[in-house]
Amino acid sequence: MLDGLLILLLFQFLGEVVIHLTGLPLPAPVVGMVLLLLALMFNLPGGERIAEAAGALIRHISLLIFPLGVGIVLQWSRYQDYALALTVAVVLGTVIALVLVTLLLKWLMPAPPERPHD
Repeated sequence: MLDGLLILLLFQFLGEVVIHLTGLPLPAPVVGMVLLLLALMFNLPGGERIAEAAGALIRHISLLIFPLGVGIVLQWSRYQDYALALTVAVVLGTVIALVLVTLLLKWLMPAPPERPHD
């Protein structure tokens, strides 16, 4: 699993390099994930190792998000003036993401075969 994590970090680093060299106004981890997606689409060797490491990260995602919540609570005085806007953005962003993912899954997944009625 350690090698899978190193591969994920390598792609994040590649994203940093691309952003540094090109000056694109994008987050480097996003560019790294796009590069990883392209590599996986072209059957990068070691895809199983990446899947294992990604699965471990996803299983523990609450631990990765927890520091964000602590930071917001500790810095609440800085965000208090924007609380309504932040709440609306988070709620609407979540709803929009859920709707788009649902529509994408419906479009990408084949319909189940019809079963004959008895």
